[in-house]
Amino acid sequence: MTKHNNPKSEMLRKQGCLNQRAEKVKSKLFQKGDFFDPQDLIQVKYEMLRQVLIEKQPILQAARQFGFSRPSFYQTLANFKQNGLLGLIRTKPGPRNAHKLSDPVIKFLEKQRAQDGSITLNMLAKQIKETFGIVVHIRSIQRALAQKKKKLP
Repeated sequence: MTKHNNPKSEMLRKQGCLNQRAEKVKSKLFQKGDFFDPQDLIQVKYEMLRQVLIEKQPILQAARQFGFSRPSFYQTLANFKQNGLLGLIRTKPGPRNAHKLSDPVIKFLEKQRAQDGSITLNMLAKQIKETFGIVVHIRSIQRALAQKKKKLP
């Protein structure tokens, strides 16, 4: 069983904590023994921060030693200061909310639904494209309308 296919690596991958650049970690701590694992992204980030904040190692040197760029170090530090250890966990990229479905679009959807209760999600998506010039997936429309229902008293 290779190091990349062991149960710990698989669990790290599932949790989004597998360091895809493990081979770039040059710190001596991660070269010996089983405690420090260069595949454990959280552990690598934490040790990188500790080297700078506690051991007073220069930022660029620590970043390179742990396989990161200087901007990545600063992003990791900001995430850690804001969220503690949870800030070291990689977040999914992409929008965090329904950015295409602004209030005017939601009001338009509600108006269309009120005028024609049998209108389909596909038809609504086409109307949004024609009216607002944006492409919205029907599942996004469905979620937005469901959210609006939940907010009503």
